[in-house]
Amino acid sequence: MDLKEIKELIALMRRNELSEFEMETEGFRIKLKKGGDAVVTQVPVTYAAPQPAPAPEAPTAAPAEAKTPGREITSPMVGTFYSSATPEASPYVEVGAEITEDTVVCIIEAMKVMNEIKAETRGVIAEILVENGKPVQFGQALFRLK
Repeated sequence: MDLKEIKELIALMRRNELSEFEMETEGFRIKLKKGGDAVVTQVPVTYAAPQPAPAPEAPTAAPAEAKTPGREITSPMVGTFYSSATPEASPYVEVGAEITEDTVVCIIEAMKVMNEIKAETRGVIAEILVENGKPVQFGQALFRLK
């Protein structure tokens, strides 16, 4: 990542009124923080092996009608959420739509680049959690699935 791209990230933070931004890709990590002690880092990333999960405790009786949360499709980046390719076009998906791994569910604009976001899972759209044209954060839930 060069200085121009870092400046574009800073401008994106200002436009979306973000106070902190962190991005990680293969072998690269950057963290920007607004304020007196702002830090920009660019370091190689190493991944630790996953640790085994702790042994489960004794199961407790749960009510039969306990609602389990559905799976979610989350934003892979910071940007602006668009539900369709153009303002006049119909949305990529609506509530009740069946999707597959290759279904494009929305577009996220980041640094003036339109990124098609694929579902990467199968399911049925139960809820759309973001309003068209609104900013989204990395990891923010966009859709809830059944």
